[in-house]
Amino acid sequence: MYVYIMGGFLGSGKTTLLMKLASMYTKRGLKTALVVNESGSVGVDGATLKAEGYDAVELPDGCICCSLSGTLQSALKNIKKDIDPDIIIIEPTGLALPHKVKDLVRVSMIDDDGTFIIGVADVQRFEDLIKKKEQFFKMQMSKADFILINKMDLAKPGQIEEVSGWLKSQYPDKPIMAISAKTDENIDKLYEMMR
Repeated sequence: MYVYIMGGFLGSGKTTLLMKLASMYTKRGLKTALVVNESGSVGVDGATLKAEGYDAVELPDGCICCSLSGTLQSALKNIKKDIDPDIIIIEPTGLALPHKVKDLVRVSMIDDDGTFIIGVADVQRFEDLIKKKEQFFKMQMSKADFILINKMDLAKPGQIEEVSGWLKSQYPDKPIMAISAKTDENIDKLYEMMR
């Protein structure tokens, strides 16, 4: 079983990407379960995913790497027992640290070899994010197995290269790729990167 944890700040396009990945794995005949952590009390993402026919577990009103850590561990054990999926994709809130979520996954049920962190950066808001929340963003991306620059369809000329250059200067050993989860640009290359 493989587990993918998506890390990225609020509004980076994680939910759109989650749905693309779930669809890809389902089309490949792999049983896929989704865990979505909402920061508000109303879980729009979970309802949307269930309406699309996915096995989705929603953990609302709290952060799975902090106040809901026990809830996440319980949910993962239930998913393993009830669904026994080939793939689990976890979307924490945009305020979560994905490496803490990975630690909880490892403790709950799965060894480290099958758990990966996908870092997601929003090309449109990248400059503002770095100005205001650089340290937090660096913590979110620090343990990512690879980093995606999302929303390339909305990028201004030179913006992808600028963001990519900054990321490569901070994380020279991590694969970095620009995609658009909305328009499918480079999604085929992402599929090749994933197991």
